[in-house]
Amino acid sequence: MIRIEPRCRVIVDNDWAGDPDGLLGLAHHALSPANRIAAVTSSLTNPMFGVPEGRSQRGACLAGELLRVLERPEPAAVHPGPDSPFTGQPRSSAAASAIIETAMTADDLPLILVCAGPLTNVADALLLEPGIARLLTLAWVGGAARNDDEYNYFTDPAAADFVLANQELAVWQFPAETYRQMVASVAELDHAFRVAGPAGEWLWEHFNSLEVPDFVKFGPVWCLGDSAPLVVTGLDDVTSVFTETSARPSRRTYTGVDSRLVVADFFAKLHLHARRP
Repeated sequence: MIRIEPRCRVIVDNDWAGDPDGLLGLAHHALSPANRIAAVTSSLTNPMFGVPEGRSQRGACLAGELLRVLERPEPAAVHPGPDSPFTGQPRSSAAASAIIETAMTADDLPLILVCAGPLTNVADALLLEPGIARLLTLAWVGGAARNDDEYNYFTDPAAADFVLANQELAVWQFPAETYRQMVASVAELDHAFRVAGPAGEWLWEHFNSLEVPDFVKFGPVWCLGDSAPLVVTGLDDVTSVFTETSARPSRRTYTGVDSRLVVADFFAKLHLHARRP
């Protein structure tokens, strides 16, 4: 195969104990040679998924288990954040410390902080060490024309408002109107995971064991919105559409993402990984 050189480092932050599409995004990053995972952090989940206490640590355990199934030795640990929203007061956590340490580590590759959940850990890190804003780019799956309708925003609106107000931080945003276009059919997921070895089996098990409120009814299509940032990390955004402000640092809003490219690439990498000797 053609040798693919890494083009960026990534910190991957998500509420891993929530909707399992985040775990698919983590697996995709881990299987993508164009990016190098520098750190993985775990955030709080919305109370709709159950009592918040302990869920950030549970998410860290899930993400770590997935990386072991994928036989990825790096990073050595997944760092949990707090189980409560951003307070606006300095507070330290393993997640915030990992973000700061990674951002301040010199490297030739640019650093992209991929957050596909609430921005709690990002806000805590920026409050503790404001200088890291100039050292990374935030790729956030979240926000919408009406933020109150969007899960990642309303899980911790104070954190989102604080982070997005930072004028020294480059932000590439994938709002709800865009990431909800990232879909795969349940039949497609079923077929892909069943023939993808231990990693596919692990992922499908967590899809089928998802605990959600009774009012949530599943249909034939599943949103894989947390995988949208792969177009700026493990793939390329040449087939994507975005608007960008003229000011610097970069403020970019993606209005169209090549869903076929992202989903097909993930399934191909998952199957190739399963066929390794």
